[in-house]
Amino acid sequence: MSATSHRFNRKYQNLANSGNRLRIDWINPLVIALLCATGILFIYSAQASYAGNDWQKQIVWTLLGFGTYALVAFANYKIFLSYAHFIYAIGIGGLLLARPESPFSVEMMGARRWVDLGITTVQPTEAAKIGTLIMAASILARSKVGTFNDSILVITKVALVFLLPMLLIFMQPDLGSSLVFPPMTFALLYVSRLSGKFFLSAFALFMLAVSVVGLDVYKYSQHLERDRLTTQSGNPALSAEAYRSILPIHNYQRNRILSFVAPEVVDPNGTGASWNAKQAKISAATGGATGKGLLEGTQAQLGYLPKAVAHNDFIFSVIAEETGFLGSVFIIGLFAVLVTNGIRIAGLAKDRFGMHLACGVSVLFLIHFFINIGMTIGITPITGLPLPFLSYGGSFVLSCFFLQGLIQSIYRHRKDYT
Repeated sequence: MSATSHRFNRKYQNLANSGNRLRIDWINPLVIALLCATGILFIYSAQASYAGNDWQKQIVWTLLGFGTYALVAFANYKIFLSYAHFIYAIGIGGLLLARPESPFSVEMMGARRWVDLGITTVQPTEAAKIGTLIMAASILARSKVGTFNDSILVITKVALVFLLPMLLIFMQPDLGSSLVFPPMTFALLYVSRLSGKFFLSAFALFMLAVSVVGLDVYKYSQHLERDRLTTQSGNPALSAEAYRSILPIHNYQRNRILSFVAPEVVDPNGTGASWNAKQAKISAATGGATGKGLLEGTQAQLGYLPKAVAHNDFIFSVIAEETGFLGSVFIIGLFAVLVTNGIRIAGLAKDRFGMHLACGVSVLFLIHFFINIGMTIGITPITGLPLPFLSYGGSFVLSCFFLQGLIQSIYRHRKDYT
């Protein structure tokens, strides 16, 4: 047998072995199906009081999502290694199309996060997350990572890959989505077994950044107090000046932070910036052990939990109120299985690219899960991050299916790369 024939047979020998090629991990698809069914049901419940039809749209997005999942799962994930630069460029291009200078950008609720494609409107942030993850994983898979000094060039490349989309998303403005990039970066670098010196330095920089933001928010709270005293004095000669800061943070973002750490300062009457957080906690707290029942949750049905957020960012509040503690634990358990199984598959991967991809996807889902449910029960600030497979949204739903399809592809092809 010639060398060429030998290489050909080695490359395609698995195609003849259907047992290995068609092996599927059923855990994640079953969990995803349960989450999607739950999401559709409670999107319907959240909008039942005013006959909203987003649950029907969610069914369409879910069907398209399963189609996306199947395509990605049955493809060889190594394809994305070859086209990492192209995929990353698409993600960055989408973010640039959402800029104010672009004729395709769409402004909603004071932010430019959407692109009008004619037949529909998409949020390019999700494509940017996928492209950034694939690009960073490809860099780490192709590079040698060792001591801190030996890895400076690799770290710089990865940092630049993450910083560009992070800054573009932050300027939309979308603080919540931009915050998912740092944990994903550190997770990928951690599984690369980078020197501990880097993480100590990064932690020091992180604490410095938190201190600077904390000082800024504290000065803003003092500004609000002076503004309130000026208003109460009734003296027109006293006028409060606009708050000025060198940090590129919007006041509504400062209000969200203050509504978490000091709601009495930013919203003493509880009817402004802290309203959504307050109503979300009431929803979760009044569900009891087994909940009030489907369509019986008062917060969403009576409009205390605003209809603009009840079916997307705060869908977990609706679930918690109507299914209670047991239903909430069930949902949390499903997410725990999804993330844990993703990490397990990362450990089964026989190549560095597959390991980094599976790890990055799992961490990304963990961030969304922790922050979204955390803001519902009051342990994290409100950031606007949706809950995977439960919150309403087309671009986000499709991106979640795409990412989970990558994990399935890594599992299916784990024996191809030894």
